[in-house]
Amino acid sequence: MSPIQKYAIGAGAAVLLSLIVFGTGWVTLLVVLGVIAAPVVGYLMLDPSQRERLKRARRRGIGR
Repeated sequence: MSPIQKYAIGAGAAVLLSLIVFGTGWVTLLVVLGVIAAPVVGYLMLDPSQRERLKRARRRGIGR
């Protein structure tokens, strides 16, 4: 994982924690659901052939 990806994950975790601590219940819930739902919806929008290609790429490692 590149250093930029590590910083992005850390920043996302910091924002999420600050929302949980300081945000209202509904805003925090909507942000968490949006973060979880976006990749799931994106994956479900793929064709079966695209899903298979993604599975193959994950198995052998992207960029190898």
